[in-house]
This record gives sequence, structure tokens and C-alpha cells, in this order.
Amino acid sequence: MFLLFFETLKKFFSGFNVIQYITFRSAFSAVTAFLIAMLLIPFLIKKLKNKNVVDMNEREDCSDLNALHKDKRGTPTMGGIIIIFSFLVSILLWGDMHSSYVWLMVVSILIMGALGFVDDFLKLKNRSSKALSIRSKLIIQISVGILVGTYLYLYPTHPIYGTYLQFPFFKKLLFDMGIYYIPFSVCVILATSNAVNITDGLDGLAVGLMMICTGAYAVISYLAGHIKFANYLQILPIAGSGELAVCATALLGASLAFLWFNTKPAQIFMGDVGSLPLGTAVGVLALITKQELLLILVGGIFIIEILSVVIQIISYRFWHKRVFKMAPIHHHFEKMGWQESQIIVRFWIIGIILALLALSTLKLR
Repeated sequence: MFLLFFETLKKFFSGFNVIQYITFRSAFSAVTAFLIAMLLIPFLIKKLKNKNVVDMNEREDCSDLNALHKDKRGTPTMGGIIIIFSFLVSILLWGDMHSSYVWLMVVSILIMGALGFVDDFLKLKNRSSKALSIRSKLIIQISVGILVGTYLYLYPTHPIYGTYLQFPFFKKLLFDMGIYYIPFSVCVILATSNAVNITDGLDGLAVGLMMICTGAYAVISYLAGHIKFANYLQILPIAGSGELAVCATALLGASLAFLWFNTKPAQIFMGDVGSLPLGTAVGVLALITKQELLLILVGGIFIIEILSVVIQIISYRFWHKRVFKMAPIHHHFEKMGWQESQIIVRFWIIGIILALLALSTLKLR
């Protein structure tokens, strides 16, 4: 909106040309999303309490963890609605709505946000830890993955290497997936959306790590969209991907405001309506910028979290033994006696180190 408005005004004053710069719009996108969320979250907390939209925070399989988290019961949930709303308003104001990549991001977030909303609503209505069946959730998640993958297959981000995988640390190591890029995209969306959802178990843990990931991919999006920087770093240039930096910083700003209220002791939880679309957003950013494998580093903690669950399930099913005291792994450390704040901050520190390492691979090739 502002892009079109200032495009008209620059005829009268050349200073309005600043609106063309992605760095300028990215910064104000973050600030706008942050301010909107900061203003609305206190109001939302009161409304959710009045409507009894609160998380009972109980696990049927672990009574001692329930006792450990008893102070979290009654905390308002579904706060992810504000993250999505702040993101959308900020993008409408500062984003280029002619960009197909922006729309792909927005549509993916809205669909997954709707899925999370329904799941949260049914949980609260039934006062149960389970709402939508796993099968129903997977169908929607797979559908979003197919949507994103098919679009990027039909309209490749790069005229030659649209379906190629680029390997970190290597200049010319590329692998063409062809039509299999679509199921690969499904796997990326499934992994990222579920990983963030699983990680959202301690105050501020998931949203803090999300800020790290979106910050890293904001940089990557900008560099990939700038032909000179892309050629210098020898990464695949993606025309138009710079606009995703505006999206990424909007998510970062909204997440930062949410962290203000979600840090221990949390005044509000994001719920599935927040974790599912946020995880999806990271996956879409990775796919469009052609830095999918870099997710292993950028989202390293998320990968570890979801792997801990998979390992625990396989180990118990086949050998009736548990590798971890409890999965996901942040609960394992809780049962080892670590304080919640220790786990959160230490995971953030590891996440920052991994993100910096990931960014360093753009030059170390």
C-alpha cells in the first residue's frame, strides 16, 4: 500500500524514492508488526481470559511434568492470532503485493493458521489434549506442501536451477530433483511446521528460535534477490526474493512483541494457530530462496526437537526402551533437573551459533 502511495508522491519529492529500497521497507515492516502486536496482545489476553480460552497444560503420559508445569495452567492460549494479524497488516503496508512470492507466503500462512485455529478451538471445546486427528492435520499440511511445491515447479525461482538442490559449503554441487521437487517440498513443509509445533512447550522457546530463523532467512532472501551479492557469494540468484525479506522481518517483529508476553512466566501461549503457520513460513522461505538444506543449520534446534520425538517413538515401538527421559528433548532436560530458563536460553544460544554458521556458508564455498 505504502509502496504504491509513495511511488505517486515521489514525482513531487525525490526523497520518497527511499520506499523502493527493500532494506528500508524491511526495517519498517518489523517495527510496524512489533507495534501492532504490542498494542493488541494485552487486549487479547484480557479477552481470552474472559472467554476462558486457556491452556490446561496437562499431559496424560507424565504426571511429574504436569506437577512441574502446574503454574502454567489457566494461561490464555491462541495468541498466534496476533502474530498472523500483525504480519498481514505489516505486509499490506510495506510489502509489494504484486509479488507472487509474497502471496505464496501469505496463503500458506493463512491456511496453516486456519488449521491451527480449528485444532486449538476443538481442544478447548472438548478440554482434551487431542482434537483434530493426526490424519486430518497431515492432509492439510501435505496439501500446503503440494501447493507450494507445484507452484515452484511450474514457475521456478531460477530459469535453469529451479528444481535443483544447492549444497552448503560447495560452489557447484547441485542435484536436480525434477518432478520429485514437489514431494521434497511437502517433506520440508511437514518437517518445519511440525518441528516448531513440537518445540512450543516452554515459555518463549519456540518464538525465540523462530526469530533467529526468520532473521537469518531475511538476510538470505535479500542476498539471493540482489544479483551482485548473489554472484559474489556464488549462490543461486532468485529474482524477486528480496521481497521475502520484508515478510521475514514482519514475522520477526511480531514474534519479538509476542516474546515480550510469552517469556517466563508466560502471560499467553501461541497455540497451534501460531506454531503451525510460523513453521510453515520458515519452510516456504527456504524453498523459494533455494537454501532448503541450510534449514539443517538455521533451524538446527527445531530439527533436533522433532528427531528426538521420532527416535523416541521408534525406540519404544521396536525395543520397548526410551532413549530420552521424555520427548521432545527440552522435556528430557527438564527431567534431568535443568531449570526451564536454563533450557530456553541455552537453546537460543545454540540456535544463534547455528544461524551464524549457516550464514557463513554463503561465503565459505
